Amino acid sequence: MTVTNPTPLPSATILGYPRIGPDRELKRALEAYWAEPARHPAQTVLDTLGDLRERTTLRLRELGLTQDTAVPSEGFAVDHVLDTALALGAVPARFRAEGLLPAAPDTERGIELITALSRGTDDLEPLELTKWFDTNYHYYVPELDPGTALRAHPESLVSRYRDTLRRTGVRTRPVLVGPVTFLLLSRPETPAAHGARVDPLAGLDDVLAQYVSILSSLHAAGVPWVQLDEPALAADGWGASRERILSAVTTAYTRLTALSDHPSVLVTVGYGDAGQDAHLALARTGVDALAVDLDRGAVPTRAALEAWGERPVVGGVVGGRTVWRTNLAGATDTLDRLRAGARGPVAVGTATPLLHVPHDITRETGLDPDVRSWVAFADQKVSEVVELARGVEHGWKEISEALETDTRIREARATHPATRRPEIRERTAAVSPEDRRRPSAAERRAAQQERLRLPLLPTTTIGSFPQTAEIRAARAAHRAGRLDGAAYWEAIRSEIARAVRAQEELGLDVLVHGEAERNDMVQYFAESLEGFATTRHGWVQSYGSRCTRPSILFGDVSRRVPITVDWTRYAASLTDRPVKGMLTGPVTILAWSFVRDDVPAAEVADQVALALRDEITDLEAAGTAVVQVDEPALRELLPLRETDRPAYLEWSVGAFRLATGAAAADTQIHTHLCYSEFETVLDAIEGLDADVTTLEASRSGSGIVDGLAAADFPRDVGPGVWDIHSPRVPSFEEVARRVRHAARAIGAERVWVNPDCGLKTRGWPETEAALDRLVAAAVSVRTELEREDDDAARAGARPVLSSSGVA
Repeated sequence: MTVTNPTPLPSATILGYPRIGPDRELKRALEAYWAEPARHPAQTVLDTLGDLRERTTLRLRELGLTQDTAVPSEGFAVDHVLDTALALGAVPARFRAEGLLPAAPDTERGIELITALSRGTDDLEPLELTKWFDTNYHYYVPELDPGTALRAHPESLVSRYRDTLRRTGVRTRPVLVGPVTFLLLSRPETPAAHGARVDPLAGLDDVLAQYVSILSSLHAAGVPWVQLDEPALAADGWGASRERILSAVTTAYTRLTALSDHPSVLVTVGYGDAGQDAHLALARTGVDALAVDLDRGAVPTRAALEAWGERPVVGGVVGGRTVWRTNLAGATDTLDRLRAGARGPVAVGTATPLLHVPHDITRETGLDPDVRSWVAFADQKVSEVVELARGVEHGWKEISEALETDTRIREARATHPATRRPEIRERTAAVSPEDRRRPSAAERRAAQQERLRLPLLPTTTIGSFPQTAEIRAARAAHRAGRLDGAAYWEAIRSEIARAVRAQEELGLDVLVHGEAERNDMVQYFAESLEGFATTRHGWVQSYGSRCTRPSILFGDVSRRVPITVDWTRYAASLTDRPVKGMLTGPVTILAWSFVRDDVPAAEVADQVALALRDEITDLEAAGTAVVQVDEPALRELLPLRETDRPAYLEWSVGAFRLATGAAAADTQIHTHLCYSEFETVLDAIEGLDADVTTLEASRSGSGIVDGLAAADFPRDVGPGVWDIHSPRVPSFEEVARRVRHAARAIGAERVWVNPDCGLKTRGWPETEAALDRLVAAAVSVRTELEREDDDAARAGARPVLSSSGVA
């Protein structure tokens, strides 16, 4: 199909840009509003969003994106999926019942609504939070039933476009999650529907009606192009057949492009290879341009490109999820193959939005110059797109200097002594299957019960406690040299003592030291391991206003000295209760770092695992009886295509087992996973062979509890009963209900009681209030079950509790 575009698609573009601000301006505006709305009203958030859109647009023009609509118009306050939901009017009934009615995002009422949906209120739980495909970005899950009342709110999309045009003179490109992906990402609104099998695409007609209204409004505002993102086409496992999904794609884009008054439509299919079937389905519609991921995906087949006709294709050869420089020679080859099959114009772009990388590597003046030369942050990736587009337009000789420079940098990186250390390679190569094996689960369970003697439904937390202003000030002073090592040690010891004392007073059974010394659960280890570099300004949005600074894993990994032992030993000296040693697992260290791309991930994971194995051995020697090795990213890295999953699960599970394989039978190994659909990897979770697995469960409706029960999961589990990503303190009744459900569904002798995640982001008052209710709920349900057990024994009936020796 041939489509004539009134405004040509630009020859160089990106699919999105970091939106939190180079200095986290949006984070600060949001958190100021949430903390003191009287002093920092919602309008301050809107002003910050407008200023950031202006700065971003001008910066991207400066970097070379000078053509009309080359710059995406984003500016989402919290999350692009939530923003799309509000544009469609998709607000759950429980919020509407409290007077929180649909509103356009870029209004004061819209900011109030976004706050309630993402953080909850005193009486309402927030939307579920889960991972965006196989990344560490979290999106807010829309709640949508087939009968949910929808009404389009295109005002913010229009106002962003007009405001940016007024401020900069630049015509930008509004961005929405596409209708099919939006529906597949959503969950049912009503509890009854949530527990049943539901067609995720049942609401397509109603949703399309809102997209029609939005596109008409954008056209009336003079918008030349709109971007609709359909990354779900690159993934499996949506609860609908592939045929059903592709039929919905055809229906959706035939209807949207049949309008006489719509902007030109660019459909993107990033985060992997959408496949020939998806390309052909889109080709049968009137979509005006297609952007494909050529970083992780393949060049579309000749049949797909033939069907696409003379319409433009954006070749996403610049990766949006890694900080390594683009292999320019490889990119030119890929673009040549795309051009050979394409009948229409070929533009150059990013494979995904750049929200997964920091802003600008030139700000990292403290980074080793060699490492810095290997790295490209968002601004550098934009420059790569522009340079490659210049080569497409004028021939590769036009960019020969850039190609030669890139080749020299790659050669220098390959021969750098830190990237290949023979002693580390030899140790990794010598790992045997026996190194990944512990004594049997039954033997371990008996030994640990004898050593720990914990009550039924033992209580614990996930690791971190609030990072107070005093902790942050002490850390900053120590880094700046204003606080010497001895004074810093005393400041951290004081915070550890406070955390231990609070846990004892609250009545928790297994304690943690609180991690006062840690800035981030991955960066802390990266700073103590060879082969890593850390940044000062490399912030990346994780969810809402929360940001992380992923470390750069550039070389072979080893441990210099023990990392956590002294802090754990000190905490243990303050109490008679068990104190967990707290480690971040090898898969999560990889997932939440920018991992080298010149060595197989399995080998890198084993290098990290061996360093952690040494740390566990030292913790045991210091008397630590419980060690937690967190793997919240296990599900996150699961490949989007089912055929790619077995190989990943083999090496990821193997790395965890290598890290923990030397632990004694009476050392209890815990792990923690959060904010993902765990039901798809239950076999892998069991394969980790941890003694206790704690999981996020409260925000996702405790569905994981039923999944664990149905699978007859054989290990101890702690389904989280308090959603720590919201500032609300759950009621005693909420927590007790969740504890009771888990105990009865799974078996009380296998259930732990804990929050969903670490408490770093919470304040002390809400932490103590929520933990007090958590402990009280565990004690209450424990008493209920023991009373029922006694009643059953007196009646000669089967006991409620199994004879595990813990009741």
